[in-house]
Amino acid sequence: MSREEIILQMKETGILGIVRVKTIERAYEIAQGCLDGGVNILEISYTNDNAGTIIQALKEKFKDRLIVGAGTVLEEVTARLAIMNGAQFIIAPSYDQGVQEICNLYQIPYAPGCTSYTEALTALKAGASFIKAFPISNFYGPQLSKIWKVPCPQVPIMASGGANFENLEQWIENGVDCIGIGGLLTKGKKEDIAKNAKRLTEIITKAKEG
Repeated sequence: MSREEIILQMKETGILGIVRVKTIERAYEIAQGCLDGGVNILEISYTNDNAGTIIQALKEKFKDRLIVGAGTVLEEVTARLAIMNGAQFIIAPSYDQGVQEICNLYQIPYAPGCTSYTEALTALKAGASFIKAFPISNFYGPQLSKIWKVPCPQVPIMASGGANFENLEQWIENGVDCIGIGGLLTKGKKEDIAKNAKRLTEIITKAKEG
């Protein structure tokens, strides 16, 4: 898939699972549960040293059914290694020019974490595809995306943290473009994950239609 196609799919799905796992088998179970519930995008966090192996295994098994990216990518070496392992997008808790340049080179969407307009606009000028509202989304909640888009409605916002069944609809109504969710999409059995994923996607569909 091209960079543009991946960005479009991330916006259309509106949600991605944030995954930290120790084994490939558990990664398969989470991925299948997410897919069964309508979530086809996963972020594999580089807080675990097996992230590259997990990304590669998921892409080999699920192929184009699943869009897999790398999270917590802090510098350009990790970014390139992740891309070589099959990562289709890069997400980070902070902005790094070197990571942005690697993503530009390989035409991979990049979503750096920003906490101010200065950081966000700097990242967008350099080519960022999304601005990850982190960690501030945990504190400000659903109103954050609406506030950020008042002066700059074109800013594509990715929230990470703070979204749940009760407030997800408000996040979408306030203009967030994509939301990262951890526990609801990674804990429990495959059937539990599928049930949660289905409920989340139904909320997003309803909010967008409304």
